[in-house]
Amino acid sequence: MDCQQQTQQLPALDTLHQNISFNLPAMSKSISLFGLGAMGKALATKYVDTGYTTTVWNRSPSKADSLVAKGAKLASTVAEGLEASNLIILCLLVNDTVKDTLSKATSSLAGKTIVNLTNGTPEQARELSDWITSLGAEYIHGGIMAVPSMIGTPHSVLLYSSKTPDVFTRIEPDLAHIGTSRFVGEDPGSASLHDLALLSGMYGLFSGFFQATALVRTQPGTTATGFLELLAPWLSAMTQYLGVLAAQIDNKDYSTQSANMFMQVTAMQNIVDTFQAQGVTSSMFLPLLELMKKAVEGGHADSDISAVIEFTNVERK
Repeated sequence: MDCQQQTQQLPALDTLHQNISFNLPAMSKSISLFGLGAMGKALATKYVDTGYTTTVWNRSPSKADSLVAKGAKLASTVAEGLEASNLIILCLLVNDTVKDTLSKATSSLAGKTIVNLTNGTPEQARELSDWITSLGAEYIHGGIMAVPSMIGTPHSVLLYSSKTPDVFTRIEPDLAHIGTSRFVGEDPGSASLHDLALLSGMYGLFSGFFQATALVRTQPGTTATGFLELLAPWLSAMTQYLGVLAAQIDNKDYSTQSANMFMQVTAMQNIVDTFQAQGVTSSMFLPLLELMKKAVEGGHADSDISAVIEFTNVERK
């Protein structure tokens, strides 16, 4: 007799299961959170508000006062914080602090799941993964693509990577309370790599805005706010072209679909000359121009600007 036949012979089983489920009290969920800077406090607040038994630890205990008033528990020691929950979230200043903190209670790490949301480099994440797993704990590294006020909203995205994706799958419902989860690879450093790459794109956008605004402000009466009314729609339109450039990079086919590299170098030189004439530094602009010139010299005069990707690698020592 297979399972389906058994179910058909016991039609009341489903109803019984539903009644039991509805009558049972909700299972208590607990979490420990280390680090109460602006981001750590936002994370802890979300878990308290969601009904988790939330234990917090911070080097300066007074930072926990508002959370304790909301119902959080304050751990007086690192060991106490680790022993309070099986799921531990770290949001400290730097990864060196992570190791220094956990070193105070290594005997309490076994059997714990450590989610480290501290900003750092991919190599630091890999080293921490090796060290923490050697002590009997599971390790997941994360990167937060949000500011504190966004935590728990649809705009909050968190990147995760781990050697044990099944562990991530198990705790993802707990992590979903603080934002949309994206698992980006089994290399523990992958979340940091993607985090820093996304920030690189953001700072590139900022530098372009600053460079463009510095230039247009040389005209008397022009304001940054007024110029943004022209710049924002233009950048939004150009963002659509990123899909074309990404496909060219993936396919290594840099056939131009607009102005070729040689023409764009000429246009960019005109921009640099205008910076100089207007008394504005071109320091945020020149690196891209230099790469484009290398691409032209390397045989990509007729290619699209995406060919600069072939000239971005540096020799590692």
